[in-house]
Amino acid sequence: MKKLIAGAVVAGAMFALTGCQSNQTKIEETKQAATAELNNEDLYEVMHEGRYYVFDDFSTYQSFLEVGETSYRKVYIGGGPHSETLVFGLMGKDKKKTSGIAAIDMYNGKLEAAESFYGEMRGEDGRLYVFSTLEDMEDIRVVGEAPYRFTQIAAGPQGQTVVFVLNKSNKKQQPDALIAKFKQMNNMH
Repeated sequence: MKKLIAGAVVAGAMFALTGCQSNQTKIEETKQAATAELNNEDLYEVMHEGRYYVFDDFSTYQSFLEVGETSYRKVYIGGGPHSETLVFGLMGKDKKKTSGIAAIDMYNGKLEAAESFYGEMRGEDGRLYVFSTLEDMEDIRVVGEAPYRFTQIAAGPQGQTVVFVLNKSNKKQQPDALIAKFKQMNNMH
């Protein structure tokens, strides 16, 4: 009888462990899917002809840089950092959405950036600012200058000066990972 009870307890424990592992796997898969849907890994901003453009998709951003326009957009007059017209360049799949657009949500502080965030900001001064945190990007948007930075002259895709924006936590190291990510994103090997 004791062997039968012990066997039932062991079998029940094995079932519970297997069930927990299965549930844990499902939870992880759900988290990964949710992160993929958030589209909060990157953000791109461009000051162009008096307007402030924001993109959450690299290919839409690149297309804008080539053409100077975006096919789909949401426009907010006076909504930019310094009351410029604010234009969110959209992907085709987002054109009919009224909410849940990553660029708008991140810009407005309603969506946190992913831990592996990457951002670029192109100013009318010809500089290209590169970020590893959304917080640093938000600071530059308001202040206009990076107190901590690593600058490479003529290192951009069109020979522009590239400013890798740093903060108090990483100001003493060369941002090798950020430089590598920048080169990867811009096909500069």
